[in-house]
Amino acid sequence: MWIWFTEHNWPWHPERYRFPVEQMLLTLFPGEKPEYPSALPSGLRGEKGVMIALSRGAKKAGVSVLVKLGDSCRNGVVRFPAEKLDESEEAVYHTVSHALKQAFYKAGTALLGHELPWGSLTGVRPVKLPTKAMLAGKTARQAERELREVYRVSPPRAALAVECAQAALDVKRGLSADGMALYIGIPFCPTRCAYCSFISADVKRSLSLVEPYVDALCREIELAGALLRERGLHIGCAYMGGGTPTTLSAAQLHRVLSCVESFLPMERCGEFTVEAGRPDTITADKLEMLRDHGIHRISINPQTMEDSVLQAMGRAHTAAQIEEAMALARRHFDGMVNMDLIAGLPTDALEGFARTLDRVLAMEPANITVHTLALKKGARLTEEGGGRCAPEVVEAMLSLAGRRLREAGYGPYYLYRQKYMSGSLENVGWTRPGAVCAYNIVMMEELQTVLSLGAGGVTKLVDPDMRKITRLSNPKYAKEYLESWDKIAAGKQTAADFQAELAGRAK
Repeated sequence: MWIWFTEHNWPWHPERYRFPVEQMLLTLFPGEKPEYPSALPSGLRGEKGVMIALSRGAKKAGVSVLVKLGDSCRNGVVRFPAEKLDESEEAVYHTVSHALKQAFYKAGTALLGHELPWGSLTGVRPVKLPTKAMLAGKTARQAERELREVYRVSPPRAALAVECAQAALDVKRGLSADGMALYIGIPFCPTRCAYCSFISADVKRSLSLVEPYVDALCREIELAGALLRERGLHIGCAYMGGGTPTTLSAAQLHRVLSCVESFLPMERCGEFTVEAGRPDTITADKLEMLRDHGIHRISINPQTMEDSVLQAMGRAHTAAQIEEAMALARRHFDGMVNMDLIAGLPTDALEGFARTLDRVLAMEPANITVHTLALKKGARLTEEGGGRCAPEVVEAMLSLAGRRLREAGYGPYYLYRQKYMSGSLENVGWTRPGAVCAYNIVMMEELQTVLSLGAGGVTKLVDPDMRKITRLSNPKYAKEYLESWDKIAAGKQTAADFQAELAGRAK
């Protein structure tokens, strides 16, 4: 679809606004790719395109977006006070981008003939908006109304976002400037799932890397611990993910967790969760070892309880094995288990998803996260295509899940979205009362610095005063990680210095 900016009135070159345009294009017309012609196309009959203009009068300025699909076209206009174009560069960019997206949304939905569940919101963290509004003194009802009226979010999604914002505020009150969250990455899995695009390797093909990886990870843990202790910092919550950490042997996991206990400042850590996502990696000796190391919660991720769907996704286990793993986990963790489901998997159907919900609810986990299938770049499913559920079926699955989970006593506590999600929907974490996983909220809402160790880890340095986030990435793949000590060590030094300065400012 061609994109054309008129040449008049823009405070800077209009190419600067390509990002918000492309966000809205992906949201409204996910199959279309943007093209930027050197001249305005002529003879436009039957073509697809977007024409964008910025106007300025004595009192009012505005953005107009015309969207053309074949012989049909619609125009959307959003106006704002003209003096806003005289503010700082950052403020002007925010004002114009917001108006552009709202105008594009108006025109696009007029052509489509229906609204979107999340309205004109395009970011992955919609909960940040009501959280910010309530921190500024607005009530939950006012924050919800803003989502509906300004961003045209549907009433059910607006209410859902506000509930998650309230959970985020509860967690935020317990954070301190001398604390950090911790992520430890284990980039190995038994096999690679069809929908997966994470930085993980099939352990059968990378077995020779596992032991050296554990060595290198322990070295990084030791360095990070020394740096944090020197600066009087502590870990408030921790999460070990991947990949599938329980792909490691019990002895390898024991070694990593022993290093964590010996070197990192974990004395004030309120929770430590370990992904044990694949039931074919879960054994009684691993669970006993995790419990003995003080792990609070594990995650078992069935994704579906339909054996045919598991097989289509490349999972080398059955639904019965999930139930067996959960029975083991219940003995060791007393129900403090998260289970992940995915709505919209190929070959699944609403009836199959309902059966999955029934079986998972019968196991009574502390948390259930319901994901929407996202067609991620690099995933086998994206490359091969075929068999995916229609968006309206996925939305019916999510509606069913929300209704059934509330009936069973669960409430929503964190929420995020991803690119290329079916139906432009969302992922939601649900919890029983008192079983919130604080790390998920801290990570998704970017409430606090997250120190990431291991391959593929991205440390997020969060400065709440400056509203600024800086990312420091470890090498993505295990082999590169083993060869990059100097970069890894420098990143840990930067993170420790940053948080120490933040803690000093807070005193």
